[in-house]
Order: sequence, then C-alpha cells, then structure tokens
Amino acid sequence: MRAMVYHGPGVPSLEEVPEPEIVDERDAVVRVDAVSICGTELHILKGDMPDVTDGRILGHEAVGTVESVGSEVRMIQPGAQVLVSCIASCGTCRFCREGRYGQCVGGGGWILGHKIDGTHAEYVRVPFADTSVHPVPGDMPIEDVLMLSDIVPTGYEVGVLNGGVGSGDTVVVIGAGPIGLAAIMTARMLNPSHIIALDLADARLGTAERFGADITVNNGRRDPRDIVMEATEGLGADVAIEAVGRAETFELAVALIRPGGRVANIGVHGKPATLHLEEQWMRNITITTGLVDTYTIPMLLRLIAGRRLDAGRFITDRFGFDDFREAYEVFGHPAETGAIKVLVTP
Repeated sequence: MRAMVYHGPGVPSLEEVPEPEIVDERDAVVRVDAVSICGTELHILKGDMPDVTDGRILGHEAVGTVESVGSEVRMIQPGAQVLVSCIASCGTCRFCREGRYGQCVGGGGWILGHKIDGTHAEYVRVPFADTSVHPVPGDMPIEDVLMLSDIVPTGYEVGVLNGGVGSGDTVVVIGAGPIGLAAIMTARMLNPSHIIALDLADARLGTAERFGADITVNNGRRDPRDIVMEATEGLGADVAIEAVGRAETFELAVALIRPGGRVANIGVHGKPATLHLEEQWMRNITITTGLVDTYTIPMLLRLIAGRRLDAGRFITDRFGFDDFREAYEVFGHPAETGAIKVLVTP
C-alpha cells in the first residue's frame, strides 16, 4: 500500500509499505476513505517531537471502512464506515474510566502517527477498536465527520471547555488557524458576549469572522491589549485560548486575562515559555493545558446530524493520494495558499 513515511525533518515520503495486519485481538484494520493533515504533523516535520522515529507512517485523522477485526472486537463489523479518533482508548485504565482518554496508560492515548503507524496510508491498524472508532451514520457527509477526528473536539475540549467559557464571557482566541477556528466556532455555542480573534494574517482574520469572531485584531500592527481592555471596561478577558504553540503567544494570553481569568493552552509547544509568576501570583488566574480526550465526539456527531454544526467548511483544498506531498506543501504554507484543512482521498 502507499503511505506517507517520516524520515526526519522535511517533507515526508510517499512510499510503498506492507499493509497492516491484526496484531492484537482488540484491533481493527480500516481501509482509509479520507484523511486530513494536522498542525501536529507540521510540528513533527520541524523536529519538535524527537520521539517520532524514522520510518513512522504519519497521520491521526481518518474516516474509513472496516476491513477486518480481531476476535475480541464486539461493537463494529467489517463493512462499517467509521470515524477513527485521533486518540486510542484502552477503555479500562484509570484515566480511560475517567474519560481522560488522552492520558491512557493501557496502550492508548495519542499513538497513531506518533508511537505506531498512522492514518496517512491506504490502510491503518486501529488498536482498541471498540473504544477508538465511532460508526458513521450513512447520510452524514464525510467532510463533516472527518473534522471530528481531531480539530473540532480539540478546540472545544482543550480550549472552550477547559477554559470554562460561559454565557456573557469575553473570549480571546490567539491564532486563527484550524484549531483556533474550531475554538471560535464551538465557543459560539456557549453564548459569550465577545469573541476576539488575534492573528498576524489578515486573510485568517477574515476567516475567523466567518467562523464567529466579532472582533479581529492583527497583532502585528495593533496592540491587542488596547482592544481587549476597551471591550472589557479595562478588566481584561475572561478567557484566553492559546492556539499557536509559541512562547510569545502563551505569554500574551496570560497578559490579556482579567484577575480570576482563565488561560486555556491548546498550542503544541516545542520550546519553553515563561510564566511571569512575579506578576501573576496574586491575580487568581487559572492556566490549563491538555491533549484532547475526544469524549465529546458522540455529542458533536449528533450536532452534525441535527445540522447544528457545519464542520465541513474547514476544508479548503482536496487532493488525491498521488498528490499527498503537494497536500503537505499546501497545508504547510497557509499564508501563501489560504489553506485551512486539506482533504486527501485514495
């Protein structure tokens, strides 16, 4: 089969590799129908995650059709179309029992495209299939479903829910890339008074408006502190969601919140960031970090089924499998291409 294989920093290689097989009786082998590329893959390709080894098939987002299952799989059968969660769940360890699947210590967590071969291939082996895939209703658009593999639950769980967004809050989202847009779109469901989007690219700020931001700021040209303070009567934001993964954007998030405010860090950080405790120790702030757990996927699927959530609008570019390298290039240079999310199909 064809697969995108990591060989160190740079662009991955499209290669012929052996098809996966059932290794554990809780596995399923899924034929990939559609995949997308995540910003996490870009971090891997920059060398930010040295634990990803040479020869690893990348990718952790997919919708596919079950080809085969192990003898202990009970909830899905060959022929079923499924959403492959970016997080695998053993279902039995302490963290999985608490719904914290991203912290699974039973062999799950974020393993696809990280510790085991991932979804950027024509077939993928999915461990713990009963608790790591979700059946797709037959009339649901594949583009909508695919976005629930990672970015929508990530923006919602790690940004909006961890940040405690509530009705009437002022929410600042730093970074209007795919994850920031997911946070903006899902924050709207909780009726904040303002959603302020910050980015250095005007095109992305225009997209942020379409996704629900009512104030946008190019923080390369204007000081966002002035805008936030004006919108909050000088107090600061209730919630700041960091969706970039850089030291300066994390520090900006902390600086923009009010006393008692909340910073929800989503961004993947490859370098240290400074927390100025000499300034913040008495301000009663809360800072959360997190890897998505994907526990909201069933609810988000229901919102799509009820036409309350339009997740497919993230997709800006479509490619065939032969053009997978081009898909990486387009996704990796959004300032030039305008890409938000790419769809790749065999």
